[in-house]
Amino acid sequence: MAEKKESQPTFEENLTALQAIVSKLEQGDVPLETALTQFQQGVTLSKQLQDTLDNAEKTLTKMMNDNGQEVDFDAAPATDADHE
Repeated sequence: MAEKKESQPTFEENLTALQAIVSKLEQGDVPLETALTQFQQGVTLSKQLQDTLDNAEKTLTKMMNDNGQEVDFDAAPATDADHE
C-alpha cells in the first residue's frame, strides 16, 4: 500500500484559514491564550501567502530569450518594434 504524502496547502486553502482566524479574532470572544496562538498562526499564514505571491510575480515577470534562457522583462533587449 502506498503512503499518502502530506501535500502543502494551496494558496486558497491558506487564505481561507487566515480569513477564518481573522474572523474569530474580530469577534473578540476568544480567550487570550487562544487568541495569541491564532494570531501567531495568522502571521505564519500571512508570510506563506506573501511568499507565494512573490514567487508568482517573479515567475510572471520573466520571459525566454532567443537562447532559451529566462530573463526579466526589464532586461529583455529592445526590438525595432519597441521604438516605433
